[in-house]
Amino acid sequence: RKEFGNKRGAIAKTNAPPPLSVLLSQAGLKWTKKTYFIFSTVSGIVFFVLLFILKPSLILGGAGFLIGFFGFPRWFIAFRRKRRLKQFIDELPNAVDIIVRGIKSGLPLGDCLRIIATEAQDEFRQIIEAQHLGVTVGEACQKLYERIPAQEANFFGIVIMIQQKAGGNLSETLGGLSRVLRERKKMRAKINAVSMEAKASAGIIGSLPVIVTLLVYATSPNYIMILFNTMVGNIIVFGSLIYMLIGILVMRKMINFEI
Repeated sequence: RKEFGNKRGAIAKTNAPPPLSVLLSQAGLKWTKKTYFIFSTVSGIVFFVLLFILKPSLILGGAGFLIGFFGFPRWFIAFRRKRRLKQFIDELPNAVDIIVRGIKSGLPLGDCLRIIATEAQDEFRQIIEAQHLGVTVGEACQKLYERIPAQEANFFGIVIMIQQKAGGNLSETLGGLSRVLRERKKMRAKINAVSMEAKASAGIIGSLPVIVTLLVYATSPNYIMILFNTMVGNIIVFGSLIYMLIGILVMRKMINFEI
């Protein structure tokens, strides 16, 4: 029972969201927590000023501050993190091919990684730096998954670790890994192409309420301002925003696919 409890604890720890410092590292930002909170405070003040200028209301300005302090920094980090992961996934098959050609020509694995670190991938530079500190190649490659939480990085680390412990033809193994990575890339592109129509429909449906509101305000401002100047109108707007948010989240869940 104790062993089972430890396994459950390890699984819960694995599924827990990463801490802020790890998210900053995965996004490629060399920020400290202090820098992050300074950025969040400045963002909150900017959002507060913009919304307060739009409509002098402390409630609206306070909502803008909360959005700028809690929402925008998280979105910014998630955007940088997603872009960095995509860039790494796109370049990893080429990097693996370079390693395969280098090994076939007689170069050791460390020299192949050094070539990639110099010319292509910045993440491999950290692997070389870890080797200089005494970490083995297998362990350094496995830690790549901590900085790049993508299955492709995990595959690469596992292949290198198994080869370092069990031996075998590394060039053949990495060649097979390169083919798998390229097939996953093709599958991801096909899924994006198939779901593009659904994404466009979701974007149109989600933007229609905003567009209609702006058009009505441009043509009949007195007609639409009842929603913003009365308590009943504010309740209607608030409820509509909640329903819109639920619909956007449902559509996002329907059109996003994990490979």
